[in-house]
Amino acid sequence: MPNIKSAKKRVAVIEKKNSQNKMIKSSVKTAIKKYNAALAAGDAAAAEQLLPQTVSVIDAAASKGVIHKNNAANKKSALAKGLNALKAAPKAE
Repeated sequence: MPNIKSAKKRVAVIEKKNSQNKMIKSSVKTAIKKYNAALAAGDAAAAEQLLPQTVSVIDAAASKGVIHKNNAANKKSALAKGLNALKAAPKAE
């Protein structure tokens, strides 16, 4: 435990930031899971509606520096790729 006042403050600030970053990362994971669930169900319409929301959550995390911009681009690319694969798949009727 730090004894110096400024070090104590840094510990408090870091704990607060850490919890905020964890919350943002969690929301990114949740959005991606919802989107992937729609893809797994084969519901292209729901997935198309969820895509902009999911991309928005990922972009917000990247702009806040919680995830790297290239990591965000990679995640968004994977989401779009999944949707395109679902649309291109032949319908089983």
